[in-house]
Amino acid sequence: QVQVVESGGGLVQAGGSLRLSCAASGSAVSRNTMGWYRQAPGKQREAVAVITSGDSTNYADSVKGRFTISRDNAKNTVYLQMSSLKSEDTAVYYCVLRTLGYFSYEYWGQGTQVTVSS
Repeated sequence: QVQVVESGGGLVQAGGSLRLSCAASGSAVSRNTMGWYRQAPGKQREAVAVITSGDSTNYADSVKGRFTISRDNAKNTVYLQMSSLKSEDTAVYYCVLRTLGYFSYEYWGQGTQVTVSS
C-alpha cells in the first residue's frame, strides 16, 4: 500500500519561510516522480513543483526562485522549501507520488494548510 503524508504547514508572515515534508511509504521516492500541488479557496488545484526520478525539477512560474523541491532518499521524503512567501501562496498543499511505466498511478496525500498573513 503506497501512502504519502504531508506535514509542515502552518501560519507564516509574508516574506517568511516554511518547509513542507512529504513522507512516502510503500514505494521509493527515488524511483518515482514526486510533485507538490496546491489549491486555494475557489481555485483549481495547480502544480507547484515536480522532481523526477532523474532529479530533474520544474516549477510553476509563480514560485520560481522562491521555492525549492528536494528529496532525501534515505528518509524516503520529499521537501518543499518555500521562501519569500506571499499572501497568494496561501493554499492547501498536496504531495503526489506518480509511478512510472506504461500504466501510471498517482497517490495523493491529505494536504497541509499554508496560510501567509500580510
